[in-house]
Amino acid sequence: MTVSFTNIPSGIRVPLFYAELDNSMANTARSTLKTLLIGQMTSGKAKALKPQLVSSAAAGEELFGQGSQLAIMTTMYRKNDSFGEVWCIPVEDSGAKASATATISGTASQAGTVSLYINATRVQVVVAVNDPATTVANSMAAAISANPSLPVTAEAAGAVVTLNAKNAGLLGNDIQLAFNVQGFSAGEGLPEGIGIQLTAFAGGTGTPELSGVISAMGEEQYDVIAMPFNDSASLTAFGDEMNDTSGRWSPMRQLYGHVFTAKRGDASTLASFGKSRNNQHETVFGIESATPSSCVEVLGAFAARAAKALNNDPARPLQTLELIGVMAASAGSRFNLSERQTLLTSGIATEYVQGGYMRIERAITTYQKNAFGSDDNSYLDANTLFTLAYILRDLKSVITSKYPRHKLADDGTHFGSGQAVVTPSIIRSELIAEYQKLEEKALVENLDTFKTNLVVERDADDPNRVNVLLPPDLVNQLRIFAVLAQFRLN
Repeated sequence: MTVSFTNIPSGIRVPLFYAELDNSMANTARSTLKTLLIGQMTSGKAKALKPQLVSSAAAGEELFGQGSQLAIMTTMYRKNDSFGEVWCIPVEDSGAKASATATISGTASQAGTVSLYINATRVQVVVAVNDPATTVANSMAAAISANPSLPVTAEAAGAVVTLNAKNAGLLGNDIQLAFNVQGFSAGEGLPEGIGIQLTAFAGGTGTPELSGVISAMGEEQYDVIAMPFNDSASLTAFGDEMNDTSGRWSPMRQLYGHVFTAKRGDASTLASFGKSRNNQHETVFGIESATPSSCVEVLGAFAARAAKALNNDPARPLQTLELIGVMAASAGSRFNLSERQTLLTSGIATEYVQGGYMRIERAITTYQKNAFGSDDNSYLDANTLFTLAYILRDLKSVITSKYPRHKLADDGTHFGSGQAVVTPSIIRSELIAEYQKLEEKALVENLDTFKTNLVVERDADDPNRVNVLLPPDLVNQLRIFAVLAQFRLN
Protein backbone atom coordinates (compact mmCIF):
# COMPACT_ATOMS: atom_id res chain seq x y z
CA MET A 1 0.00 0.00 0.00
CA THR A 2 1.38 3.41 -1.01
CA VAL A 3 -1.27 5.56 0.69
CA SER A 4 -0.95 6.04 4.44
CA PHE A 5 -4.35 5.91 6.14
CA THR A 6 -5.01 6.95 9.73
CA ASN A 7 -8.41 5.47 10.50
CA ILE A 8 -9.26 2.97 7.74
CA PRO A 9 -7.75 -0.39 8.71
CA SER A 10 -5.64 -2.16 6.09
CA GLY A 11 -7.20 -5.62 6.66
CA ILE A 12 -10.89 -4.74 6.37
CA ARG A 13 -12.95 -7.18 4.27
CA VAL A 14 -16.49 -5.83 4.65
CA PRO A 15 -17.62 -4.09 1.43
CA LEU A 16 -17.68 -1.30 0.12
CA PHE A 17 -16.92 2.37 0.46
CA TYR A 18 -14.94 3.95 3.31
CA ALA A 19 -13.65 7.51 3.58
CA GLU A 20 -11.65 9.41 6.16
CA LEU A 21 -10.86 13.10 6.35
CA ASP A 22 -7.37 14.58 6.40
CA ASN A 23 -7.08 18.29 7.11
CA SER A 24 -3.30 18.41 7.07
CA MET A 25 -3.17 20.32 3.79
CA ALA A 26 -6.08 22.64 4.50
CA ASN A 27 -4.82 24.76 7.39
CA THR A 28 -4.68 28.42 6.37
CA ALA A 29 -5.47 29.89 9.79
CA ARG A 30 -3.34 32.50 11.47
CA SER A 31 -3.32 33.20 15.17
CA THR A 32 -4.70 36.50 16.46
CA LEU A 33 -2.99 38.44 19.20
CA LYS A 34 -4.40 38.26 22.71
CA THR A 35 -4.03 41.15 25.10
CA LEU A 36 -3.61 40.79 28.85
CA LEU A 37 -4.31 43.75 31.14
CA ILE A 38 -3.05 43.52 34.72
CA GLY A 39 -4.16 45.90 37.45
CA GLN A 40 -5.71 46.38 40.85
CA MET A 41 -9.42 46.00 41.48
CA THR A 42 -11.60 47.60 44.16
CA SER A 43 -14.77 45.53 44.16
CA GLY A 44 -16.96 43.87 41.57
CA LYS A 45 -17.85 40.38 40.48
CA ALA A 46 -14.36 39.21 39.54
CA LYS A 47 -12.09 37.18 41.77
CA ALA A 48 -8.52 38.27 42.27
CA LEU A 49 -5.92 36.38 40.19
CA LYS A 50 -8.55 34.74 38.02
CA PRO A 51 -8.27 35.61 34.28
CA GLN A 52 -11.39 37.26 32.88
CA LEU A 53 -12.37 37.81 29.26
CA VAL A 54 -13.60 41.42 29.07
CA SER A 55 -15.65 42.56 26.10
CA SER A 56 -16.41 46.17 27.00
CA ALA A 57 -15.63 49.07 29.28
CA ALA A 58 -18.91 48.53 31.11
CA ALA A 59 -17.97 44.91 31.76
CA GLY A 60 -14.64 46.06 33.17
CA GLU A 61 -16.35 48.35 35.67
CA GLU A 62 -18.78 45.62 36.65
CA LEU A 63 -16.05 43.05 37.14
CA PHE A 64 -13.35 45.14 38.81
CA GLY A 65 -15.13 48.09 40.40
CA GLN A 66 -15.77 51.57 39.05
CA GLY A 67 -12.70 53.75 39.19
CA SER A 68 -10.30 50.87 39.78
CA GLN A 69 -7.01 50.70 37.91
CA LEU A 70 -8.14 47.75 35.86
CA ALA A 71 -11.51 49.28 35.00
CA ILE A 72 -9.77 52.45 33.80
CA MET A 73 -7.28 50.45 31.74
CA THR A 74 -10.16 48.51 30.16
CA THR A 75 -12.02 51.72 29.35
CA MET A 76 -8.98 53.30 27.72
CA TYR A 77 -8.25 50.10 25.85
CA ARG A 78 -11.74 49.94 24.36
CA LYS A 79 -11.55 53.58 23.31
CA ASN A 80 -8.62 52.60 21.10
CA ASP A 81 -9.53 49.03 20.12
CA SER A 82 -13.15 47.95 20.22
CA PHE A 83 -12.60 44.58 18.57
CA GLY A 84 -9.52 42.84 19.99
CA GLU A 85 -9.53 39.91 22.42
CA VAL A 86 -8.80 41.27 25.89
CA TRP A 87 -8.17 39.30 29.06
CA CYS A 88 -7.67 40.78 32.50
CA ILE A 89 -6.07 39.48 35.67
CA PRO A 90 -7.16 41.55 38.67
CA VAL A 91 -5.00 41.85 41.76
CA GLU A 92 -5.92 43.01 45.24
CA ASP A 93 -4.62 46.19 46.82
CA SER A 94 -1.30 46.27 48.60
CA GLY A 95 0.11 49.13 50.65
CA ALA A 96 -1.18 52.58 51.60
CA LYS A 97 -3.48 54.85 49.60
CA ALA A 98 -2.35 58.17 48.17
CA SER A 99 -4.26 61.35 48.91
CA ALA A 100 -4.38 64.98 47.79
CA THR A 101 -6.16 68.15 48.84
CA ALA A 102 -7.87 71.11 47.22
CA THR A 103 -8.09 74.14 49.49
CA ILE A 104 -10.67 76.77 48.50
CA SER A 105 -10.36 80.39 49.52
CA GLY A 106 -12.41 83.56 49.11
CA THR A 107 -16.00 84.30 48.21
CA ALA A 108 -17.32 84.26 44.63
CA SER A 109 -18.08 87.75 43.34
CA GLN A 110 -19.38 86.32 40.09
CA ALA A 111 -20.95 83.07 38.92
CA GLY A 112 -18.83 80.61 37.02
CA THR A 113 -17.56 77.10 36.73
CA VAL A 114 -14.38 75.54 38.09
CA SER A 115 -12.93 72.90 35.76
CA LEU A 116 -11.15 70.40 37.97
CA TYR A 117 -9.17 67.72 36.14
CA ILE A 118 -8.57 64.33 37.69
CA ASN A 119 -6.23 62.74 35.19
CA ALA A 120 -7.87 63.32 31.79
CA THR A 121 -11.40 63.64 33.18
CA ARG A 122 -12.88 67.08 33.74
CA VAL A 123 -15.13 67.63 36.74
CA GLN A 124 -17.16 70.82 36.48
CA VAL A 125 -18.01 72.60 39.71
CA VAL A 126 -20.75 75.23 39.45
CA VAL A 127 -20.17 78.35 41.53
CA ALA A 128 -22.90 80.89 42.26
CA VAL A 129 -22.47 84.56 43.19
CA ASN A 130 -21.58 85.02 46.85
CA ASP A 131 -20.73 81.32 47.35
CA PRO A 132 -18.20 81.10 50.19
CA ALA A 133 -15.21 78.78 50.10
CA THR A 134 -16.99 76.14 52.17
CA THR A 135 -19.90 75.99 49.70
CA VAL A 136 -17.52 75.65 46.76
CA ALA A 137 -15.66 72.87 48.59
CA ASN A 138 -18.89 70.98 49.24
CA SER A 139 -19.93 71.42 45.60
CA MET A 140 -16.54 70.11 44.46
CA ALA A 141 -16.74 67.02 46.66
CA ALA A 142 -20.29 66.35 45.46
CA ALA A 143 -19.29 66.71 41.79
CA ILE A 144 -16.40 64.26 42.23
CA SER A 145 -18.61 61.77 44.05
CA ALA A 146 -21.19 62.01 41.27
CA ASN A 147 -18.73 60.34 38.86
CA PRO A 148 -17.99 56.84 40.24
CA SER A 149 -15.68 56.08 37.30
CA LEU A 150 -13.05 58.41 38.75
CA PRO A 151 -10.09 56.76 40.52
CA VAL A 152 -10.69 58.81 43.70
CA THR A 153 -13.19 59.50 46.43
CA ALA A 154 -13.69 62.98 47.90
CA GLU A 155 -15.03 64.58 51.06
CA ALA A 156 -15.15 68.19 52.19
CA ALA A 157 -14.27 69.52 55.63
CA GLY A 158 -14.65 73.26 55.84
CA ALA A 159 -12.94 74.77 52.82
CA VAL A 160 -10.70 71.73 52.21
CA VAL A 161 -11.54 68.86 49.88
CA THR A 162 -9.58 65.68 50.56
CA LEU A 163 -9.25 63.23 47.69
CA ASN A 164 -8.23 59.62 48.33
CA ALA A 165 -7.15 57.11 45.72
CA LYS A 166 -9.52 54.16 45.42
CA ASN A 167 -6.60 51.78 44.97
CA ALA A 168 -3.66 51.53 47.34
CA GLY A 169 -0.06 51.52 46.20
CA LEU A 170 2.56 53.62 44.47
CA LEU A 171 0.48 54.16 41.35
CA GLY A 172 -1.89 56.30 43.40
CA ASN A 173 0.85 58.93 43.52
CA ASP A 174 0.59 59.18 39.74
CA ILE A 175 -3.03 60.39 39.79
CA GLN A 176 -2.92 63.88 38.31
CA LEU A 177 -4.85 66.80 39.81
CA ALA A 178 -5.18 70.23 38.17
CA PHE A 179 -7.76 72.87 37.36
CA ASN A 180 -8.53 74.87 34.22
CA VAL A 181 -5.96 72.89 32.23
CA GLN A 182 -7.14 74.19 28.86
CA GLY A 183 -7.14 77.82 29.92
CA PHE A 184 -9.19 80.87 29.04
CA SER A 185 -9.15 80.12 25.31
CA ALA A 186 -11.24 77.04 26.06
CA GLY A 187 -13.55 78.90 28.41
CA GLU A 188 -11.86 77.65 31.60
CA GLY A 189 -11.12 80.06 34.42
CA LEU A 190 -11.77 80.66 38.11
CA PRO A 191 -14.79 82.76 39.09
CA GLU A 192 -13.76 86.13 40.49
CA GLY A 193 -13.09 86.02 44.21
CA ILE A 194 -12.29 82.28 44.34
CA GLY A 195 -8.82 80.80 44.82
CA ILE A 196 -7.78 77.13 44.77
CA GLN A 197 -4.58 75.61 46.16
CA LEU A 198 -3.88 72.02 45.16
CA THR A 199 -1.49 69.51 46.67
CA ALA A 200 -0.32 66.62 44.52
CA PHE A 201 -1.25 63.03 45.27
CA ALA A 202 1.27 61.49 47.66
CA GLY A 203 1.54 58.89 50.37
CA GLY A 204 0.81 55.86 48.23
CA THR A 205 3.12 52.98 49.07
CA GLY A 206 3.51 49.38 48.04
CA THR A 207 3.22 47.30 44.89
CA PRO A 208 1.30 44.04 44.55
CA GLU A 209 3.26 40.81 44.62
CA LEU A 210 3.18 39.54 41.04
CA SER A 211 4.02 35.87 41.53
CA GLY A 212 0.32 35.10 41.79
CA VAL A 213 -0.36 36.96 38.54
CA ILE A 214 2.33 35.02 36.73
CA SER A 215 0.97 31.75 38.08
CA ALA A 216 -2.52 32.75 36.97
CA MET A 217 -1.24 33.27 33.43
CA GLY A 218 -0.38 29.57 33.30
CA GLU A 219 0.47 28.38 29.81
CA GLU A 220 -2.03 30.60 28.04
CA GLN A 221 -0.83 32.68 25.12
CA TYR A 222 -0.80 36.43 25.81
CA ASP A 223 0.89 38.58 23.21
CA VAL A 224 0.49 42.14 24.47
CA ILE A 225 0.88 42.21 28.26
CA ALA A 226 0.06 45.62 29.76
CA MET A 227 1.42 45.85 33.29
CA PRO A 228 1.09 49.26 35.04
CA PHE A 229 3.54 48.52 37.86
CA ASN A 230 6.63 50.25 36.49
CA ASP A 231 9.13 49.67 39.29
CA SER A 232 12.25 47.61 38.68
CA ALA A 233 11.14 44.72 40.91
CA SER A 234 7.86 44.26 39.02
CA LEU A 235 9.55 44.42 35.62
CA THR A 236 12.21 41.97 36.75
CA ALA A 237 9.53 39.52 37.91
CA PHE A 238 8.01 39.58 34.45
CA GLY A 239 11.44 39.48 32.87
CA ASP A 240 12.00 36.12 34.54
CA GLU A 241 8.68 34.89 33.14
CA MET A 242 9.48 36.06 29.60
CA ASN A 243 13.08 34.82 29.29
CA ASP A 244 14.47 32.78 26.37
CA THR A 245 15.81 29.91 28.49
CA SER A 246 12.88 28.73 30.60
CA GLY A 247 10.29 31.47 30.13
CA ARG A 248 7.63 32.20 27.54
CA TRP A 249 10.18 32.64 24.78
CA SER A 250 11.95 29.36 25.51
CA PRO A 251 11.82 26.50 22.98
CA MET A 252 9.98 24.33 25.49
CA ARG A 253 7.09 26.78 26.05
CA GLN A 254 6.87 28.81 22.82
CA LEU A 255 4.24 31.18 24.22
CA TYR A 256 6.04 34.41 23.33
CA GLY A 257 4.50 37.80 24.20
CA HIS A 258 5.77 41.25 25.15
CA VAL A 259 5.40 43.34 28.31
CA PHE A 260 4.42 47.01 28.05
CA THR A 261 4.37 49.61 30.81
CA ALA A 262 4.33 53.41 31.07
CA LYS A 263 6.46 55.60 33.29
CA ARG A 264 6.37 59.33 34.09
CA GLY A 265 9.38 61.56 34.63
CA ASP A 266 11.75 64.11 33.21
CA ALA A 267 14.13 63.05 30.47
CA SER A 268 17.04 62.50 32.86
CA THR A 269 15.04 60.34 35.29
CA LEU A 270 13.56 58.21 32.53
CA ALA A 271 16.91 57.82 30.77
CA SER A 272 18.54 56.64 34.00
CA PHE A 273 15.76 54.13 34.54
CA GLY A 274 16.00 52.87 30.96
CA LYS A 275 19.75 52.36 31.24
CA SER A 276 19.16 50.22 34.33
CA ARG A 277 17.02 47.80 32.29
CA ASN A 278 18.10 45.39 29.56
CA ASN A 279 15.33 43.13 28.35
CA GLN A 280 14.18 42.55 24.79
CA HIS A 281 10.76 41.43 26.02
CA GLU A 282 9.71 44.68 27.70
CA THR A 283 8.88 48.20 26.50
CA VAL A 284 8.78 51.19 28.85
CA PHE A 285 6.75 54.05 27.37
CA GLY A 286 8.09 57.32 28.74
CA ILE A 287 5.75 60.30 29.27
CA GLU A 288 6.38 63.85 30.42
CA SER A 289 5.97 64.83 34.06
CA ALA A 290 3.36 67.39 32.99
CA THR A 291 1.14 64.86 31.17
CA PRO A 292 -2.38 65.26 32.64
CA SER A 293 -3.33 61.64 31.97
CA SER A 294 -2.12 59.01 34.41
CA CYS A 295 0.27 56.23 33.47
CA VAL A 296 -2.61 53.78 33.84
CA GLU A 297 -4.66 55.67 31.24
CA VAL A 298 -1.73 56.06 28.86
CA LEU A 299 -0.83 52.39 29.15
CA GLY A 300 -4.37 51.21 28.40
CA ALA A 301 -4.47 53.32 25.23
CA PHE A 302 -0.92 52.42 24.20
CA ALA A 303 -1.50 48.68 24.61
CA ALA A 304 -4.66 48.89 22.52
CA ARG A 305 -3.09 50.74 19.61
CA ALA A 306 -0.06 48.45 19.67
CA ALA A 307 -2.15 45.27 19.80
CA LYS A 308 -4.50 46.39 17.03
CA ALA A 309 -1.68 47.42 14.70
CA LEU A 310 0.62 44.48 15.40
CA ASN A 311 -2.22 42.02 14.92
CA ASN A 312 -2.75 43.40 11.42
CA ASP A 313 0.96 43.49 10.58
CA PRO A 314 3.71 42.76 13.13
CA ALA A 315 6.41 44.34 10.97
CA ARG A 316 4.71 47.66 10.33
CA PRO A 317 6.02 50.43 12.62
CA LEU A 318 3.74 51.91 15.27
CA GLN A 319 4.91 55.48 14.74
CA THR A 320 2.20 58.18 14.34
CA LEU A 321 -0.60 56.08 15.91
CA GLU A 322 -2.71 58.34 18.11
CA LEU A 323 -3.76 57.46 21.67
CA ILE A 324 -7.44 58.31 21.89
CA GLY A 325 -8.63 59.55 25.27
CA VAL A 326 -5.16 60.55 26.47
CA MET A 327 -4.53 64.17 27.41
CA ALA A 328 -1.01 65.14 26.42
CA ALA A 329 1.34 67.61 28.07
CA SER A 330 0.87 71.20 26.94
CA ALA A 331 3.26 72.96 24.58
CA GLY A 332 6.39 74.00 26.42
CA SER A 333 6.22 70.97 28.73
CA ARG A 334 6.87 68.30 26.11
CA PHE A 335 10.08 66.44 25.43
CA ASN A 336 12.10 68.16 22.72
CA LEU A 337 13.96 66.38 19.92
CA SER A 338 17.20 66.14 21.90
CA GLU A 339 15.44 64.67 24.92
CA ARG A 340 13.56 62.09 22.85
CA GLN A 341 16.84 61.08 21.20
CA THR A 342 18.33 60.61 24.67
CA LEU A 343 15.42 58.45 25.71
CA LEU A 344 15.64 56.32 22.56
CA THR A 345 19.32 55.68 23.20
CA SER A 346 18.53 54.74 26.81
CA GLY A 347 15.92 52.03 26.29
CA ILE A 348 12.80 54.21 26.67
CA ALA A 349 10.03 54.26 24.05
CA THR A 350 8.85 57.74 23.09
CA GLU A 351 5.75 59.70 22.19
CA TYR A 352 5.05 63.07 20.63
CA VAL A 353 2.04 65.33 20.21
CA GLN A 354 0.45 66.26 16.91
CA GLY A 355 -3.07 67.39 16.12
CA GLY A 356 -3.99 67.42 19.79
CA TYR A 357 -3.23 63.70 20.23
CA MET A 358 -0.40 61.99 22.00
CA ARG A 359 1.10 59.66 19.38
CA ILE A 360 3.51 56.76 19.45
CA GLU A 361 6.89 57.81 18.11
CA ARG A 362 9.02 54.68 18.46
CA ALA A 363 8.23 51.57 20.46
CA ILE A 364 11.65 50.28 21.40
CA THR A 365 12.59 47.69 24.01
CA THR A 366 14.95 48.17 26.94
CA TYR A 367 17.49 45.77 25.37
CA GLN A 368 20.78 47.60 24.85
CA LYS A 369 23.70 45.30 25.74
CA ASN A 370 24.64 41.71 24.93
CA ALA A 371 25.89 39.20 27.47
CA PHE A 372 29.40 40.67 27.26
CA GLY A 373 28.18 44.21 27.94
CA SER A 374 28.76 45.41 24.39
CA ASP A 375 26.24 47.61 22.60
CA ASP A 376 23.67 45.50 20.77
CA ASN A 377 20.75 46.78 18.66
CA SER A 378 19.48 43.40 17.47
CA TYR A 379 16.34 43.66 19.62
CA LEU A 380 15.99 47.44 19.48
CA ASP A 381 12.43 47.61 18.17
CA ALA A 382 9.43 45.72 19.51
CA ASN A 383 8.45 44.98 15.89
CA THR A 384 11.38 42.57 15.69
CA LEU A 385 10.02 40.39 18.49
CA PHE A 386 6.46 40.38 17.16
CA THR A 387 7.66 39.53 13.65
CA LEU A 388 9.79 36.66 14.97
CA ALA A 389 6.87 35.33 17.00
CA TYR A 390 4.65 35.46 13.89
CA ILE A 391 7.21 33.56 11.79
CA LEU A 392 7.85 30.87 14.39
CA ARG A 393 4.14 30.31 14.98
CA ASP A 394 3.54 30.18 11.23
CA LEU A 395 6.22 27.54 10.67
CA LYS A 396 5.02 25.55 13.67
CA SER A 397 1.52 25.55 12.23
CA VAL A 398 2.79 24.28 8.87
CA ILE A 399 4.94 21.49 10.27
CA THR A 400 2.47 20.28 12.88
CA SER A 401 -0.43 20.35 10.40
CA LYS A 402 1.25 18.62 7.47
CA TYR A 403 3.62 16.21 9.21
CA PRO A 404 2.12 15.28 12.60
CA ARG A 405 2.60 11.48 12.27
CA HIS A 406 5.10 11.09 9.49
CA LYS A 407 8.01 8.74 9.17
CA LEU A 408 11.47 10.19 8.60
CA ALA A 409 13.79 8.91 5.87
CA ASP A 410 17.01 9.99 4.25
CA ASP A 411 16.99 11.91 1.00
CA GLY A 412 16.99 9.53 -1.97
CA THR A 413 14.91 6.85 -0.25
CA HIS A 414 12.44 5.23 -2.68
CA PHE A 415 8.95 5.07 -1.22
CA GLY A 416 5.43 5.25 -2.57
CA SER A 417 4.04 8.72 -3.28
CA GLY A 418 1.18 8.27 -0.85
CA GLN A 419 3.28 7.19 2.09
CA ALA A 420 3.41 9.34 5.23
CA VAL A 421 7.14 9.83 4.91
CA VAL A 422 9.16 13.02 5.01
CA THR A 423 12.82 13.67 4.21
CA PRO A 424 15.12 16.61 4.96
CA SER A 425 14.79 17.84 1.37
CA ILE A 426 10.98 17.78 1.58
CA ILE A 427 11.11 19.81 4.78
CA ARG A 428 13.57 22.19 3.16
CA SER A 429 11.22 22.73 0.21
CA GLU A 430 8.33 23.28 2.61
CA LEU A 431 10.27 25.93 4.54
CA ILE A 432 11.30 27.72 1.35
CA ALA A 433 7.70 27.75 0.09
CA GLU A 434 6.49 29.16 3.40
CA TYR A 435 9.25 31.76 3.42
CA GLN A 436 8.09 32.88 -0.01
CA LYS A 437 4.58 33.36 1.39
CA LEU A 438 6.01 35.40 4.26
CA GLU A 439 7.93 37.50 1.75
CA GLU A 440 4.70 38.20 -0.14
CA LYS A 441 3.27 39.47 3.16
CA ALA A 442 6.30 41.79 3.46
CA LEU A 443 7.45 40.20 6.70
CA VAL A 444 10.79 38.93 5.35
CA GLU A 445 13.02 39.64 2.38
CA ASN A 446 15.91 38.20 0.30
CA LEU A 447 14.53 34.76 -0.55
CA ASP A 448 17.65 33.73 -2.48
CA THR A 449 19.87 34.43 0.50
CA PHE A 450 17.50 32.46 2.71
CA LYS A 451 17.74 29.47 0.34
CA THR A 452 21.54 29.66 0.39
CA ASN A 453 21.85 29.78 4.17
CA LEU A 454 19.00 27.42 5.09
CA VAL A 455 20.24 24.14 6.57
CA VAL A 456 17.97 21.11 7.08
CA GLU A 457 19.68 17.94 8.20
CA ARG A 458 19.05 14.71 10.02
CA ASP A 459 20.58 14.58 13.47
CA ALA A 460 23.74 12.45 13.56
CA ASP A 461 22.92 10.94 16.96
CA ASP A 462 19.12 10.79 16.90
CA PRO A 463 17.69 9.33 13.66
CA ASN A 464 14.22 10.59 14.64
CA ARG A 465 15.27 14.23 14.76
CA VAL A 466 15.67 16.93 12.11
CA ASN A 467 17.82 19.98 12.85
CA VAL A 468 17.13 23.24 11.03
CA LEU A 469 19.15 26.42 10.75
CA LEU A 470 16.52 29.02 9.88
CA PRO A 471 18.03 32.34 8.67
CA PRO A 472 15.09 34.73 8.06
CA ASP A 473 15.95 38.25 6.94
CA LEU A 474 13.27 40.32 8.65
CA VAL A 475 11.84 43.23 6.75
CA ASN A 476 12.78 46.58 8.24
CA GLN A 477 10.79 49.74 8.93
CA LEU A 478 11.07 53.18 7.34
CA ARG A 479 12.16 55.18 10.36
CA ILE A 480 14.63 57.73 9.03
CA PHE A 481 14.37 59.73 5.79
CA ALA A 482 17.49 61.81 5.34
CA VAL A 483 17.81 64.42 2.58
CA LEU A 484 20.78 66.41 1.42
CA ALA A 485 19.27 69.32 -0.52
CA GLN A 486 22.24 70.18 -2.72
CA PHE A 487 20.79 73.18 -4.51
CA ARG A 488 22.18 75.23 -7.40
CA LEU A 489 22.09 78.96 -8.17
CA ASN A 490 22.92 79.10 -11.86
